[in-house]
Amino acid sequence: MCVDSTVPLVTLDNVSYIYPRAEKPALHDVTLTIGKGEFLGLIGPTGAGKTTFCLSLSGIVPQFYGGRFFGHIAVAGLDTLEHPVSRLARHVGAVFEDPETQITATSIENEIAFALENLNVPREEILRRIPRALETVRLEGTAKKHPRELSGGQKQRLAIAAALAVQPDLLVLDEPTSQLDPVGAQEVFATVRELNKTLGITVVMAGHAAEELAEYADRLALLVDGALVAVGAPANLYAQVECLEHWGVRPPQVAQTFACIRQNGVPVPKIPVRLAEGIAALKTICSAGVSPACICATRAGETPALLSTRNLTHVYGDGTVALRDVSLDIHAGEYLLIVGQNGAGKSTLAKHFLRLLLPTSGAVYVDGADTRDLTTSALARRIGYVAQNPDNQIFNATVEDEVTFALKNLAYPAEEIKARTEESLAAMGLLEYRAMHPLALPKGDRARVVIAAILAMRPDVVIFDEPTTGQDYRGARAILDIGKQLHAVGKTIIVITHHLYLMPDYAERVVVLGKGALLLDAPIREAYHAVDVLASTAITPPQAVLLARALAEEHHADFPLLTPEEVAACFTVNGFKG
Repeated sequence: MCVDSTVPLVTLDNVSYIYPRAEKPALHDVTLTIGKGEFLGLIGPTGAGKTTFCLSLSGIVPQFYGGRFFGHIAVAGLDTLEHPVSRLARHVGAVFEDPETQITATSIENEIAFALENLNVPREEILRRIPRALETVRLEGTAKKHPRELSGGQKQRLAIAAALAVQPDLLVLDEPTSQLDPVGAQEVFATVRELNKTLGITVVMAGHAAEELAEYADRLALLVDGALVAVGAPANLYAQVECLEHWGVRPPQVAQTFACIRQNGVPVPKIPVRLAEGIAALKTICSAGVSPACICATRAGETPALLSTRNLTHVYGDGTVALRDVSLDIHAGEYLLIVGQNGAGKSTLAKHFLRLLLPTSGAVYVDGADTRDLTTSALARRIGYVAQNPDNQIFNATVEDEVTFALKNLAYPAEEIKARTEESLAAMGLLEYRAMHPLALPKGDRARVVIAAILAMRPDVVIFDEPTTGQDYRGARAILDIGKQLHAVGKTIIVITHHLYLMPDYAERVVVLGKGALLLDAPIREAYHAVDVLASTAITPPQAVLLARALAEEHHADFPLLTPEEVAACFTVNGFKG
């Protein structure tokens, strides 16, 4: 479909908004025009106002939240203050960060049909749209399932399918890929982009997925502290690496790599922001020469096995085989990364160590003891678990009560409870929020509350299940740094995440799961370059790894590099460094 992005579909004129009882505005004097058929990426650090911006386009802010609203927003010619949300919903489809807040039906097909029925779409058309929507988000064959049977990432895909089925003029997505595996995220971006290009649907997508936004967005809008700081094409805005890092925004790894190369004194006329451009640019600056010294993929000396599985198989009640014959040893003091597609069995494996699940067959051991012979409470003293959805672990009225709860139940002395609580709150930057209700905090901060409660127990093992979901770059690194500090004093750390680009500074070893099976167990340098194995479980290596592989192909040598800094270190003012 031919569209004209110069024709405005959305206009924001001097928009400011202050939430009830808030001291400062969530949006401050924002003026922006979004063209019909445009794909706008909304970027900024956590707390910048991205979610508020998205809510305002559908009228939810201020109609549902109240507060003080200034300025004017029009979507498809409708003033968002003068028209109810139900009317705006005919033009605006919305997908928010937490799919749990959107899913209400008892079957997947009914979830998609719900909005269509409210818009009086004919039944025959509804029945045609449901399978198409499910196919676009890789949920085909699940129409009759209950949404609670889906993983967190699958629930997010369902929310996207329900919004896409409406075929709105404007599709607003707030962190829609934060819980998806990399291939799933790329498919969602590609699907949204196709709808944008073929149907002329205008897209506003807020997120931290720099690599994907660089590929698919027409323009980027940078929000910081509620203010619109910059607007421009991804090629221009993402190339400003130092500026973005100053604002707490992560650029694509391609841009980071070439910024580092430029810092090494190598002339780089233009910072590329897309992978294909980066690979082409590498070849232009890469003079023939000796290959750099190989960085060996070594495995650290092994300590005794602390956690073990032997031929572990787990089958859920609905017949889903979540784990298939998995045998694995995790040693005391290791920092282990577990990766795999949504539904690969990562969380299922972790829950077995806590006896939250029992094997269908096989066995699980903690310090040589079969978990069938241990109690959940005994294991909780030794193994801390930060769940993918922190809300499932929060049930106290204040942040401080949440942190002290387990300590009080285990009858620790009052002075020790106080000391541990202060230490944990300070470590997670939560001292000023100690009297607040945890659920009143943003999702990223709610995760910090759960981590603080676990740290107060001083466990031997800490399992982080998708700890970086919903966090900006600084927030994600802050959480992982806590794990690194614990690892430095001998704790065993296990991290489950799709954000592979974050992990080279932390993890030593990688376990790759795919459809419940153990596909690979290797040091991180070996695992990240096992691209075929990763691809089989819907994982794409970080861009720095792909650039390193392009170097290897160019020079017929081994380049087990992991980070932008390592790739950049291959180049000097004298050319390619040997």
